[in-house]
Amino acid sequence: MDERDAEVDLALAELARDVERAESVRAVKDLERHYAQARQVGSWSTMAALFALDGTSDHGDGIARGRTAIRQALSAGRPDGLPSGAVAVELIDQPLITLSADGEHARGRWLSIAFLGDGGGRTGIEGGIYENSYVREGGAWRIAEHRFHLQFVGDHATGWTNVGQRDLPIVPFHFDVEEAGTPIPPPDEPAPPSDEPLVILEDRIATLADEDAVRNLQNAYGYYVDRRMWTDVVDLFTTDCVVEVEGIESFHGHDGLRRFLETMGPEGLGYGQLNDRPLFDTVVRTDPRRGVAVSRGIELAMLGDVTARTAAWEVSVFRNRFVKREGLWRFSELRLYPVMRADYFAGWGSGHGVPTSVTVPPFLAERRAAEHDVAPVDIDTDAARGEMRIAEARRRLRRSLAYDGVENVSAAYGFYLDDFQWPQLAALFAASGNKQSPFAGYYLGRERIAGSVTANWGAPPSTRPGISYHWRTQPVIHVSADGRSAHLRTRLFQPRTWKERSRPGEFYAAGFHGGMYPNDQAVLEEGVWRLWSLTIDEPYFTSIDWNGGWASVPPPRPGVTPRPSPLLETYPPDIPMTALGRREEHFRGGTGELIEWPGILPMWFHYRNPVSGRTPRHFWPDCVPSEYLPDSRMTAHGYQMPPNGPEVDGVELQPEVDGVELQPEDAASTP
Repeated sequence: MDERDAEVDLALAELARDVERAESVRAVKDLERHYAQARQVGSWSTMAALFALDGTSDHGDGIARGRTAIRQALSAGRPDGLPSGAVAVELIDQPLITLSADGEHARGRWLSIAFLGDGGGRTGIEGGIYENSYVREGGAWRIAEHRFHLQFVGDHATGWTNVGQRDLPIVPFHFDVEEAGTPIPPPDEPAPPSDEPLVILEDRIATLADEDAVRNLQNAYGYYVDRRMWTDVVDLFTTDCVVEVEGIESFHGHDGLRRFLETMGPEGLGYGQLNDRPLFDTVVRTDPRRGVAVSRGIELAMLGDVTARTAAWEVSVFRNRFVKREGLWRFSELRLYPVMRADYFAGWGSGHGVPTSVTVPPFLAERRAAEHDVAPVDIDTDAARGEMRIAEARRRLRRSLAYDGVENVSAAYGFYLDDFQWPQLAALFAASGNKQSPFAGYYLGRERIAGSVTANWGAPPSTRPGISYHWRTQPVIHVSADGRSAHLRTRLFQPRTWKERSRPGEFYAAGFHGGMYPNDQAVLEEGVWRLWSLTIDEPYFTSIDWNGGWASVPPPRPGVTPRPSPLLETYPPDIPMTALGRREEHFRGGTGELIEWPGILPMWFHYRNPVSGRTPRHFWPDCVPSEYLPDSRMTAHGYQMPPNGPEVDGVELQPEVDGVELQPEDAASTP
């Protein structure tokens, strides 16, 4: 073997190691998603099987060790399944995963909220933080330690308060700023030799990339449904699609899909209408060779009409199918399995609105490497061509590594914000990054960002009387072709807790608020993912208190406007919101006539429709300060602009150049 062949073998070994580590991060995330999905149907045996043989579970009532003891603790000795009318919906999301240097262990931090009911009238709501550890055991990833830090408890009748009605301590972080932006650290040893054929590694990388695309498509669908953007939803589906609501009705083709969508109301939201349907615990499996994929997750719907003073909860499991045509993924099947529908004011106790018989759609299989019939060796005999293939495979792998890096740093922002950890929060940003402070404007650079949050909220505390959680979920992440920059869209799902129950008219305890982070960006800076720009559009809706919820918020009184942000006087922003024109129109602190819930604020998008290329009414493809301050753009600092519409491999499709028809195809079929 000559020197060049040895270099190719080493590059192949390093690629095999790095592909396995990328898959490991996602396998760890899927463990927690499977756990939440199994709890929703009371599959205690499935949940226990996710643990290592010597794994532990600690939910504050003692440590259970080993699968048998863990199953006993989870089920309280009951058989698998839930009693008639019972509810056990736990939403576990906002993952922050860090892999060990040897690739055999991992740590994870998650947010959780659970809606519980025994079917006999008793209800419960609880939430908090998981700080877990994971281990590779027998070639598969398993939960080594499951530790839940309970932060609030209550029931549907009265809402919730801090556990013990006390100030809440900060749950220790398993990561620092650098680790948050580096989910996969540099290896501590050379890569072991690998006999994995390059074609298999290429397939595994393609599987990761297709998973990113399908997850983006699933999550983008959710945002369109929130705003009843039915035309955009239809664009995402094949012409022969199937929609089925289990036990209720099925619909076929685009006409049927449109009829299904309009059961939620006509296109567009009217005054005081809420159709928020955030998605949680989504697992995706793809087969790049066949061009098919499946997603499974949980949809929590918060519905209402202020004018009619109606509100409702809905929970459904979705199990959807996708096909790939001309390089773009589309929905081919949308299947919903209702779990609960309950009037907001009556709640889900005593089986209200809970189906007596619920079909459990199959869980998705454990993540495994792609298996194909290939020759035992697949590397070009010409070393130069082999090097080129490996280099291209590594570039594509970097794009999927970016997806996880961006999701990690996004989660870190939410965790640090919840706990008022201002030095760490500011350090998450790139050296030339920028951040919006709500209702005030933008601050440029880490020092100014740190100064703004400290001026607004004071020094970091050791405990807090309450928390406004900043769940940053349902990401749509578009990564540049070189894997060094990304656009990011996430939801702001914001439950709040306090030491005391809220009194009429108080907004701080036991309620939900909603908003959007529509134009965030991230970059790979000196090997660490950092936020480049962060924008919050809020609030899209608020709850007046627990009893009244979002459907009882009165219209703003004429002539009464919210107080300006104190930062405008105490620590003025580098770019005030009033300088940003139409982009901040109708938002508090911005321009034009203020719109507050029950009014409907505009929803902005950084991307066009991912299938048809349709441009949304409110489209802002770059960071929000970009038009006011061109130097705030990533591209002004040597980074590529990520795609903002239909794309293949990080390159945005241009119909007039590529000859691609960016409209729903006419003859797609589901294999």
